Formats: sequence, structure tokens, C-alpha cells
Amino acid sequence: MTSRKRITLALAGLLGLVLVGWFARGLIGGDTTAPPSKTTVVSSQQAGGATSSGKATRSGGEVTEALSKLPAEAARTWKLIQSNGPFPHPDRDGVEFGNREKRLPSQGKGYYREYTVPTPGERTRGARRLVTGGGTKELYYTADHYESFVKVDPNR
Repeated sequence: MTSRKRITLALAGLLGLVLVGWFARGLIGGDTTAPPSKTTVVSSQQAGGATSSGKATRSGGEVTEALSKLPAEAARTWKLIQSNGPFPHPDRDGVEFGNREKRLPSQGKGYYREYTVPTPGERTRGARRLVTGGGTKELYYTADHYESFVKVDPNR
């Protein structure tokens, strides 16, 4: 068998494996994206919180986590938001969050703003963010770079 035929056969096999995996994901896993108008809520353990109970309160059908149950850096970032900085990443903190992933309730352009929550030992901005909505009327936390959010009660 020539080298060209081996490469063609290998590529065809690889393409076949990709297609089988794609179809199997659809049959086994289903759709893993969140509905556009819902907040993807995760437990505080998944969100990177240090809680022993993992319990959150329900307010209006939505799970809300106490700010005190999130990483300490989230509380420090919230204080910076309230005092309008200075932020560790001034060119990126306070910028519009577009909600392209549709994980937060749908709102008009400019409604959401995002802020970096530092991750100890991380040399980059990391994945953790606080997102405010309507000024500071709403507060959300993500530990996984917008894959999921926890609604936050900053008064607890």
C-alpha cells in the first residue's frame, strides 16, 4: 500500500470516528446547553465556593448563594465594584458582558458588566468573574468562564 493510500485511509477512519462520536453524543448526552432565558445554577461547591453545606436559598424560584459562601476574592471584587475600583485589570473590568452564552436572563445591550475575580496562583485573569446587571441590582458569579452562573446575594 502506498503512502498516499495509507494517509487517505487514516483520514477516512478519523472522519468516521468523529462522526460516530458526534452521533453518539446526540443519542446519549442530549443537548447540554442551557435554555436561553434561564440562569444555569450550580452548587456552591461546583462554583468554587468553600461551603460545607452547599445549601442556597430560593427567592422567586431562583437559587441564590450568599456572597460569604463564595471564594474570599469574590467579596473583595464586590467591594471594588461598590467603590468603583481601582480594578486589577482596568482595561477589562467593568466592560460590557454580552451574555452571548445566554446563561443569564435576556436583557438589552449594556445591561451586564463583568469583573475579574482573581484566582490565587493563576498568572492570567483566570476563569472566575462577577457579573452585575442593571448597575448593581443583580449579581452573578461564574467559576468556569461563563459555562454556569450562581445568582449571588451580596448582603449575606
